[in-house]
Amino acid sequence: MPHDRFLRALADELAVLDARGNPKRFESVLTEVLPPAGGFGPRYRIEGEGDRPFLKMNSNNYLGMNLHPEVIAAEEAASRRYGAGPGAVRFISGTYAPHVELEHRLAVFHGREAAMIYSSAYAAMIGTFLPLVSDETALVSDELNHNCIINAIRLSRPKEKRVYRHNDVVDLEAKLLEVAGSCRRALVITDGIFSMRGDHAPLHEILSIAHHHDAKFPENVVVIVDDSHGVGASGPTGRGTEEHLASGPADLLVGTLGKAFGVNGGYVTGPRILIDLLRETAPMYIYSNPITPGEAAAASRSVELLDSPEGATRLGHLREVTHRFRDGLVAQGLETLPGSHPVVPLFVRDTARTTALVRHLREHGILATGLNYPVVPKGDETIRFQISADHTAADVDFVLATLKSFVAAPTGA
Repeated sequence: MPHDRFLRALADELAVLDARGNPKRFESVLTEVLPPAGGFGPRYRIEGEGDRPFLKMNSNNYLGMNLHPEVIAAEEAASRRYGAGPGAVRFISGTYAPHVELEHRLAVFHGREAAMIYSSAYAAMIGTFLPLVSDETALVSDELNHNCIINAIRLSRPKEKRVYRHNDVVDLEAKLLEVAGSCRRALVITDGIFSMRGDHAPLHEILSIAHHHDAKFPENVVVIVDDSHGVGASGPTGRGTEEHLASGPADLLVGTLGKAFGVNGGYVTGPRILIDLLRETAPMYIYSNPITPGEAAAASRSVELLDSPEGATRLGHLREVTHRFRDGLVAQGLETLPGSHPVVPLFVRDTARTTALVRHLREHGILATGLNYPVVPKGDETIRFQISADHTAADVDFVLATLKSFVAAPTGA
């Protein structure tokens, strides 16, 4: 059956999306990883760019674990022992010893009773939300929360939904009071570290407000934190935003294996009875294959490495190069946000200039991500730099020099 009208409609949609200037389908294809050399960190070759090496400044690989030889060896050994894939969803035949070991290790790492892994952090957030939202539930969410939280709220169809101004605890409390008396349960949800800006949620204040108004809800106020960008990048031992702020634990913590741990997958950790309920009811867990046994073994080794003297060294180096880069931006008179997280935004505040600067960086062998309207509001156009423990001082200085050359050039003025 011909689908010409359908395809024309899709082509029209694509044209509208392309006109916004933020196409996502034209992906860089990485063809080779070059090891560190000459005081510089790893470089990457890209299809269509010849032999030119590129420095990644747009990766979530905060600890450099994806290239760690012990992490790779753990994945290879488990793959040889268990095979390349799980073969089925877990309740049928897909659970292997590495899955169980990883969940235990994550629960212990975060000081919780239990943990459960998903195929991704996005699936973890949606899969966790759906079973916890009844027809008597209110959801209260930060306006800058990640897209996975936004879509989880849409799909879960709570009785009440409120969005509070970014990190504004006064507005949060007001929104929570609006739904008190009309809902049995309230879920307050926030990112630990906000992915676009690298700033953190005021967890201590959020937990305090939840506790203060808990009695107004027959089934409590439950605080859920997505700390995908915090775990492995924040806190003295890499345990994330809770540790960084000494806030005390959230009721439910969602994290990822695909950023600082350098592998793939997501997880949720909290009270055992809650995790047991999710194993029975979370659709993204029940009906979707888990990560492979090899990935689970690799993630376990990453967690083990982070919780060791080597992990402390990597965290220390990550902080050093992050501060070096942030201080270097400030020294050039460029606008960024204060903080210690390796997401370092450079506010350009102009779409054309942001696009030109991203192009200039790429022409000099640096991969960075520009964020233009409508991804960010007009006037907030940004380049999001992401620092890794794989980066060296020489890498940071190279990027700073390249930025300086753009500012100094007539076309960059």
